[in-house]
Amino acid sequence: MKIRFLLLLPLLVSLVPTAPSLAAGDRYALVIGNAKYPDADAPLKEPINDARDIADELKRDGFSVEIGENLTGDGMRRAFDKLYGKIKPGSVALVFYSGFGIQSARQSYMLPVDAQIWTESDVRRDGFSLETVLGELNTRGAGVKIALIDASRRNPFERRFRSFSAGLTPVIAPNGTLVMYSAALASVVSDAGGDHSLFVQELLKEIRVPDLMAEETLNRTKMGVTRASRGEQVPWISSSLAEDFSFIPGAAGSRPTATTTTPPPPAPPVVANNPPPAPPAPPSPPPPPKPADTAAAPAPPPPPAPAPAPAPKPQVEAALPPPPPAAKPADPAPAPSMDSGPSAAALAEDPTIKGLTAKIAANPDDVNALYRRGQVYASKGAYSLAIKDFDDTLRINSKDVEALNNRCWTRTVVGDLQGALKDCNEALRLRPNFVDALDSRGLVNLKSGAVKNAIADFDAALRINPRLTSSLYGRGIAKQRNGSAQEGALDIANAKAMDPNIVQEFASYGVR
Repeated sequence: MKIRFLLLLPLLVSLVPTAPSLAAGDRYALVIGNAKYPDADAPLKEPINDARDIADELKRDGFSVEIGENLTGDGMRRAFDKLYGKIKPGSVALVFYSGFGIQSARQSYMLPVDAQIWTESDVRRDGFSLETVLGELNTRGAGVKIALIDASRRNPFERRFRSFSAGLTPVIAPNGTLVMYSAALASVVSDAGGDHSLFVQELLKEIRVPDLMAEETLNRTKMGVTRASRGEQVPWISSSLAEDFSFIPGAAGSRPTATTTTPPPPAPPVVANNPPPAPPAPPSPPPPPKPADTAAAPAPPPPPAPAPAPAPKPQVEAALPPPPPAAKPADPAPAPSMDSGPSAAALAEDPTIKGLTAKIAANPDDVNALYRRGQVYASKGAYSLAIKDFDDTLRINSKDVEALNNRCWTRTVVGDLQGALKDCNEALRLRPNFVDALDSRGLVNLKSGAVKNAIADFDAALRINPRLTSSLYGRGIAKQRNGSAQEGALDIANAKAMDPNIVQEFASYGVR
């Protein structure tokens, strides 16, 4: 039920293995944006902005980041040497490169801005082989190696020698490596002429979704780029990761909270128009502030369910039961109303909202900006404004499951339970086992008094993500209302241990 907050424009990966956890000091990233090539007709518009946004997000996610802009050959050599020198056994090493790339002798090369390429041998002299970089990182002991390469551009060097082949070539990489190109092998795409590439826009959206394995995150990015480009640009992915690895692990319960006692840490954004599998944030243009989820020292995950056969999948379609008997009061806490929260005028000068509003003014059908602004409004408790933006998002794309889920959650908070149930059911019809929609529908059922249905939805969500704090706490409340006081108390205690703010969060939704 997370409103994933895109507040995050500056987003990107927080690569942290789910098994042996790595200290922040063990994660290193080199981010390069090369735009001003003298041999090109004009500077590229996208690489610098893309590199800066990705570097900002990586820093926010605990990486030690070096960023280089318009690097010469000497500059790139020094940058890579500096990265190599930091690597320790078991480190995570990430390289992001945006600029011109070229393939030669079955290797892909990243080109510095001063490359002088007239023959194929010049490529090997002036370019930096991706395979060589990954091999050196592996030799230095990096346990996880990530390369995100946005270099499938038509460039001025390719046709200067006969053996020219367009685009990039497959990478033969060591174990523990994940590589993604912005376009298919041996294909090229043109810059869209905007401030950011489509590849990086989609990547930043997905990278903020918590608890996804890295491969799934990149697959969702691939689907988003393919869909947005109508099949003209299809990214390429290669993986030899030997262990489960998540970009943002453990970020359970990322719904925005209207008020919290402790300032919430930035939460993950949500993606618009990406119907791939798993769920994610905020939102993300220069993404705003993440929703309110404060992760406390994680407690041991809830005890495993009995070994018997797993419970059947929850029904996708669910209906609200008749109102509970008068003897059983609904929620003692008053729910926020549609008119609660700050007004549009009060929020107009918020930097994130201001930027998104300008985009919408320029293009009223900018679905990403509408969706992201809706997330920001919801995170600030401006629920009527949030619902209006989600309405407009769904007017443009009625199958946007993220918008359906976020509108379901927002409607639930303000008490429109029939409308919320309809949205959640539709999101789950379009994407069965969508963990966020299961979590949201659990809240719908909890507030309506359908506690058995709520338990079924929260159970289903927790089977997918056992550390989803909101489902754990919601299930505890539902179990207590269903008469299982001891089991409910255990769920609540585990949820509070993982996130001490979960009680206030649910209270702000009208659930105590």
